[in-house]
Amino acid sequence: MSNLNQLILNFDYDQNFKDQDFYVSKSNEFAFKLLNSWPKWEKNFVNLIGENFSGKTHLVNIFLHKFKGIKIEASEINNEFLKKIKVFENIIIENFNDKIDENLLFTLINIVDQDNKYLILTSKTPLVDHSFNLSDLNSRSKNFLLCNIEKPGDDLMFALILKNLSDRQISIDKKLVDFIIKRIDRSYGKIFDFIYKIDKISLKRKKPIDFKIIKEALGE
Repeated sequence: MSNLNQLILNFDYDQNFKDQDFYVSKSNEFAFKLLNSWPKWEKNFVNLIGENFSGKTHLVNIFLHKFKGIKIEASEINNEFLKKIKVFENIIIENFNDKIDENLLFTLINIVDQDNKYLILTSKTPLVDHSFNLSDLNSRSKNFLLCNIEKPGDDLMFALILKNLSDRQISIDKKLVDFIIKRIDRSYGKIFDFIYKIDKISLKRKKPIDFKIIKEALGE
């Protein structure tokens, strides 16, 4: 029997879902534990890194639900937001990108530092790898604690496929999930692209998911 088949037999579907349906696995355990250990962090600055659909937003929403704070998209930071953060202990900047105003980001980091606040910045790649025009910001970026969400393992892929299909009222035989995992790229984006395609085909055909439908969704 394959390890994955063993996993499916032993899989307690609800056991690893924590806090608002977030599935904890080896891929994201460090990030989950770090955010839940607040305020016992080595640094007040955390860079949460992960590809699209890896669960960054889900994690920060769990964090905000438990510990409170304020959140903004990186491209929307303005002077008004800098005034707002004064009353908050936790600040979250989502989806760091090149459109961010470097001067405003630098000012925000200084406020967090001076007032002993906490900052979580989410990004697809490490902030420290980004080359800022503002030299002071380059040195500041090195002060972030890096927290990486890794590519999904078999257990997380299994859980994501099962959970998302279940949420769409699509039933699937668990042995078919084994078939899918062996053929799909180990990427959160590819998983959700596959789920979208299966959902579309399922609605169109109005029949249970079988190997034929799965192969069509996989583009085989």
